[in-house]
Amino acid sequence: LTLTAGSLALFSIFILILVYWADILKKYFHPASRRSIPMVTFLGLVALLVALEIVNIVCFLCKLYSTEGMILFNSILLATVSIVCVCEITIFSHRFRTVLKTLGAINQVSTDSQVKRIVWITVTGNLFFFTRAFLETIFCVYLLLWWKEEHTVARVFSHSWWDTYVLVKFFSEVTILSLMLYILQSRFAAAATSSRPAGYVSVPNTETKEGGGGGGSTAMDV
Repeated sequence: LTLTAGSLALFSIFILILVYWADILKKYFHPASRRSIPMVTFLGLVALLVALEIVNIVCFLCKLYSTEGMILFNSILLATVSIVCVCEITIFSHRFRTVLKTLGAINQVSTDSQVKRIVWITVTGNLFFFTRAFLETIFCVYLLLWWKEEHTVARVFSHSWWDTYVLVKFFSEVTILSLMLYILQSRFAAAATSSRPAGYVSVPNTETKEGGGGGGSTAMDV
């Protein structure tokens, strides 16, 4: 349970990024639609994951299934979240790069650094979530096969691949945290050495005042 909670906490970092990406993209692709508050959406998704874990604990305490059942439930949950994150990161990343390149062409400024940052986040995020999805899926399959044959999955803890599974799991989490820290650190370092914060692109204000007057500009942070 503790290991799953740690994994979900790590996943929540990318969920937060995806929620804000979705909000920004909605502003440019669907300007007339009503936008929700990103943090409220994020907290709602995290609350859903926490609720699922609480249901898992309650089922265990009610003896609907054993510890093995909890492990299987957590593996299915993590595999599902990982697959969804891979799909969402890929889709949002492509749209974000399209928006940045378009805004750069309109304003005649370079958006290469922002695009590269998006690519880095996409590659590292997809590698991490694809690895976790593959790992958890294989683990689920083996658990189901052992349950079918032996009506217990206790054998998994003594299997030679168990240590490999745990090591790959922790290594992937440490790696993605290190890469994300490096990406963020390089972003702030670039901002500190420039006259204007890096990652901001001046874009025309799409909202005009009533009575004629439009004007002004907005900034887009990546």
